[in-house]
Amino acid sequence: MVTRYPSPSAFPVALVLGAVVSVQFGGALAATLLPVVGVAGSVSLRLIFAVVIMLAIARPRLRGYHRADWATVAAFGVALAGMNAAFYASLTRLPLGVAVTIEFIGPLVLAASTTRRVRDIIAVIVAATGVILIAEIAQVNWAQLDILGILLALLAGAFWAGYIVLSGRAGARFPRLDGLALALVVAAVLVTPFGILTAGDTLLTPEPLIRGLGIAVLSSVLPYSLELVALRRLSAQVFGILLSLEPAVAAIAGFFVLGQRLDPLQLVGMGCVVGASASVTRSAQPPPTLPDTKL
Repeated sequence: MVTRYPSPSAFPVALVLGAVVSVQFGGALAATLLPVVGVAGSVSLRLIFAVVIMLAIARPRLRGYHRADWATVAAFGVALAGMNAAFYASLTRLPLGVAVTIEFIGPLVLAASTTRRVRDIIAVIVAATGVILIAEIAQVNWAQLDILGILLALLAGAFWAGYIVLSGRAGARFPRLDGLALALVVAAVLVTPFGILTAGDTLLTPEPLIRGLGIAVLSSVLPYSLELVALRRLSAQVFGILLSLEPAVAAIAGFFVLGQRLDPLQLVGMGCVVGASASVTRSAQPPPTLPDTKL
């Protein structure tokens, strides 16, 4: 009997898929924490644990940087804080799969903006159609739509696009993971006072602490590590296409963890966004840089 081993390309693909699954189940876990400590409290716990872990790993130096470098890190931190806060706020009003799909429009538009191909313009139109379907804009009365939830998810997508741009700039100004670690500190400093103000002593009880640590690991540390290894063996274009599966995985996580169901038209809309994102990623230059690791 001959033992068959997976091809070399299968390993990095599996790593990226593992990162996608980790991020979205981390999002589902976050949705269970929101009713306990609120949006600011949940984001605070995630960022605090992520800061502790990343500072231990990166050990960033603080000397030798210019004012422009610190301005970049500060902007990066603002993008991180805004992205997480807006996304978690959207989860209080929308199913996980719906929120992730709408949020995905941010990176998609950013990727499409780097090309002038007609195919990419069509892809953005297809993605917009998908958002209309998944948000049920055409199926229900406007009075029944959660407009605020949709706007929050779109805002999270805008911050996500900013995160992608600023992560590249921070990476060019700071060595290794220093820029990311320092930006996390900025984000935590911005959000934590609101978390303490709204959640108070509840933040220090065992259940929120355990869930917060789990969210930080699932949504930040584990996927980033997997992606870092995968990108050494995988083209960025293929990497981006695999990340396009995020909305679908989010819907699966929402179903199994939160019991959230999407109707057939919403699933069609999700397919539109996934397909459009995969199409744009294949031709976008420069390719996306770890956009799915929303630390």
